[in-house]
Parts: sequence; structure tokens; C-alpha cells
Amino acid sequence: MTDLFRPTWLLDAIYYLEPAQLKAQHIKAVLTDLDNTLIAWNNPDGTDQLHDWLTKMQAAHIPVMVVSNNSVARVGRVAEPLALPFVARAYKPTTIGLKRALKRLDLSATEVVMVGDQLLTDIVAANRAGIRSILVKPLIETDQWNTRANRFIEKGIKKRMLKQHSELTWRKTID
Repeated sequence: MTDLFRPTWLLDAIYYLEPAQLKAQHIKAVLTDLDNTLIAWNNPDGTDQLHDWLTKMQAAHIPVMVVSNNSVARVGRVAEPLALPFVARAYKPTTIGLKRALKRLDLSATEVVMVGDQLLTDIVAANRAGIRSILVKPLIETDQWNTRANRFIEKGIKKRMLKQHSELTWRKTID
């Protein structure tokens, strides 16, 4: 049962992802959730760490695309100033948004990775789409009201999954 929720890797934060690690895994693009993955939900401008990470990805020619369940206005507010392509209203945990992203990038599921902070949306959607995934720790401990229920449900699932898959540990690299 926990296989649907099982990420490929656990990473402390998206900012630890390095171009060399991605290239070693034959990953050509990063799909990322927005809130509490790429930015803190209450800081739409991001941090210096985010800007530095995006600069590294751009220099390595690794596209980063936001795939979020949020509205076009919400996602655009963050993505457009960062010059990031995005798919809003992705309907995760369905694969609709991820398939749109793959089509826009003209890549296959095996050539991308989905990064997110929620098992019930980001990781389930990636697994359903045949995309490798990275679960990251939320950037901040608070959530928007609509995410709190997911976190409550996710807590038990995550505990069971980590017990069944002892090889999954929080790390700073996907090597």
C-alpha cells in the first residue's frame, strides 16, 4: 500500500539538488511544487538561496518548471518574475498537470524528476505518471489552511512508509 506514496529519494531541501547529481541520474528537467517546496508559502519572492539555486540550474541547462495545484494568478505571481515556466491547476494527485509539463518540455517521464513536500499530492502524482520523485521537508512548519488536512493524513502514511522502506533516509544528495 505504501508504494503509491514512496518517493524515489528524500532530500532535506530542493536547494541541495545539484546539476551533477541530476545529470548522473539522466534527469534533464526538474518539475517542482511551489508552496513549501520552492518557496515558503508566505514568501512569494523567495530567498537568496532560491535565486542561487535557479542560477545553477540555468547555467547547467536544466529547466525548472513549477507544477502546482494553485491558481494561475498565485503561481504566476512567483514564477513570472523568476522566468520559470509553470503549470497551474495541476490537479495533483492526478497526472493531468505532470502530463502537461512533459508535453511542454518535450520530455518523457524518465527524463524528469518531480520535487514536492507532500506525499498525498506531489509524490502520488509522480508515481502515477511514472516519474521519479523527491520528497523534501517543508521549508517552514506552517501551512495554508487547505494543506493542513493533508499533513494530518500524511503523518501516519509517512511513518508506515519509512518503517517499510528503511533505505529511505533524509539526505542532502540524491547520489
